[in-house]
This record gives sequence, C-alpha cells and structure tokens, in this order.
Amino acid sequence: MPHLIAVNSSTECTRPKTSLNAGELIAGYGLAGDAHAGLSEREISLVAIEDVEAANQRYGIQAGPGSFADNLTTERLDVSSLQLGDRLRVGPALLEVVQLGKPRSAAHTYNYQGVSILPDVGVFCRVVEGGRVVPGDLIEVLPASKP
Repeated sequence: MPHLIAVNSSTECTRPKTSLNAGELIAGYGLAGDAHAGLSEREISLVAIEDVEAANQRYGIQAGPGSFADNLTTERLDVSSLQLGDRLRVGPALLEVVQLGKPRSAAHTYNYQGVSILPDVGVFCRVVEGGRVVPGDLIEVLPASKP
C-alpha cells in the first residue's frame, strides 16, 4: 500500500529540506513552517523514494527524503500514473495534483549536488483539506472525475 515515509521542510527556499516527525498541512497554504508555503497553488511538492534511489544510482549521489525539495516523500506510490486533478488522501489530509513535473527553465529549480528530479518526476499539489501528517500515513489515490 502506498504510504508516506517522510515530511520535509525548510525555513529558506535556498536550503535543503529536513525531515520532521510530523507536519501540519493547511488548506490553501501548504506545509506550516515551510518556506514555499503560501507562494502559489503548488503548495506541496511530492517525490517518490524510488525516484530518489534511482537518481542515487544513476548519478552516484546519496540523496534522501527532502534532498530534492520534496515536502512529502512517498513509497509504493506510482507517481508516473498521476494525472492533473487526481486527489491524494494522505492520512487525514486531501491533496489535489495541480502540476506534473517542473519546467527546467523555471526559476529556483532545486538541485541536489547538481541533480534535479523535480522536472521529470516531481508532483505538485494544493491542499484541499488540511491535517497533521506523519511518516507511515497511508496514501489513497482518488482519480479525477471524468466529465
């Protein structure tokens, strides 16, 4: 079952994110205390640990949760299957996918030791319903409604 393995935050946009014991997701805002919260509808960044591990192997680096500016690090979530409008129930919180990847030319594309995976495998969400999330919370994908 897909689940959350880390909640990550930083107090400055230029700093790597560090893992927390828990995080408060706030509807219409993002992760409380995170430097990127409240800046756009891309309130939460999400990366799968499998993609982090693939980058480690490919580039010979030792990235972990939060290394690629991800607020939420997941495990066993098929991020590549997510579509715009899909919703993710993460513990008590509800997120909606608003962007897949990130243009490489976008300002502040974060990198770890020169490697950035957000353009290819990052997912950005807005917080529809807030709540306290902790590592171990289950993730349920609720596909976008079809017209």
